Amino acid sequence: MSTQRFFDLITSSLLLCFLMPFLLYRGILAYWQTKKIFDCHQEIGYGKRPFYRLEFAGDQGGKAFAVLINVFRNDLAWAGVRALASEEAEKLSTTSGLHHFDFKPGVVSAYLAKKNVGLDYDDEFKTDYEFFSKVTLKAYIGLCLRALIGALLDGNNPREVPPILHFWGINIVNTTMTEALDWIEQRVQNNQKALIAFVNPACLNIAYTNQAYHQVLQNVDRILPDGIGIKIGCRLLNQSLLANINGTDLFPRLCERVADHSYSLYLLGGMDGVAEKAAITMQQRYPNLKIAGFHDGYFSDQQESSIIEMINNSGAAILLVGFGVPKQELWLASHRDQLNPIVCMGIGGLFDYYSGRIPRAPVWMREIGLEWSWRLIQEPSRMWKRYIIGNPLFLYRVWLQRQQKAKSYEQ
Repeated sequence: MSTQRFFDLITSSLLLCFLMPFLLYRGILAYWQTKKIFDCHQEIGYGKRPFYRLEFAGDQGGKAFAVLINVFRNDLAWAGVRALASEEAEKLSTTSGLHHFDFKPGVVSAYLAKKNVGLDYDDEFKTDYEFFSKVTLKAYIGLCLRALIGALLDGNNPREVPPILHFWGINIVNTTMTEALDWIEQRVQNNQKALIAFVNPACLNIAYTNQAYHQVLQNVDRILPDGIGIKIGCRLLNQSLLANINGTDLFPRLCERVADHSYSLYLLGGMDGVAEKAAITMQQRYPNLKIAGFHDGYFSDQQESSIIEMINNSGAAILLVGFGVPKQELWLASHRDQLNPIVCMGIGGLFDYYSGRIPRAPVWMREIGLEWSWRLIQEPSRMWKRYIIGNPLFLYRVWLQRQQKAKSYEQ
């Protein structure tokens, strides 16, 4: 018996014993309503063997608790690849899903854990294969816990998925990582100038009181949602966020696309040498990546014209500016007509991560929405106000927006 199976057997047995009164009640209720205890759904699992996933019959809550029986009898693991319906299993690509049935299906998957917090950027089968092909017991238990926390953050009730998210007059595109990258690529290919901004709760708090920044955000071509706080804010508004499109995760994917094409990037911002180190790091990762130039973010007003000339002469199609919010957006908006790059975007402290100056939060912290706490630990004197005061303030303002919206409907 594997260690993962031993963990599943012990935990499912304990839960079955602890929850037995409720399970008996739920089974009796199901039979009283429908004359059957379980609804059985055939799915395809390990080695392409079919099994029946159980849920309690009827329309009352607690239907999913029947899956404890599936885990106990080894149909499912707590964590594994997604069990497929017969039709999907037959159509499964022999490339992306080649090894899918080499792993036991689970109640949760590595991909689902990312999806619950909006980090599901890559192919589902690739994500699960990379995790389960080298999983340890520690990583396995960690995934179970992350998936549980992610499910609590995401909630179970279906919510509206609007194309645009509205926070006090600021319109955020509710999109996926792939679509966001496609949009940038299309703008470059069509030579259509665009200004992109990323916003997280801290940005929205600044925009709430900073009229100049608020106006810039209302006039940029596209705003992308950054951070778990936006997801929680959406939930307060009974809406769903498709994905957490933060600049730190977008950057390497953008570099990969740029490496496959003839256009290039210019990196502007950070302390002396930081943008250069970030450029070197990404060129080592993507040898065909073209970095047209880089410069730190500390220059005088007198040097500004020469910096802009340097950027324009580089021939870069995309300009990434890391001055911090709101300085970078205000600077880009005021100089957009002078800048030749087709797409310009403010990316905050992104270069610090890819230069190695500041380590990024571990994956497990990102997957439970705690990357902000890692940043707080790294730079407490600079970040405490943003997170300790700013996060509750943001949620309070979202709650006020919801209340105002409710009152307008009543009128």
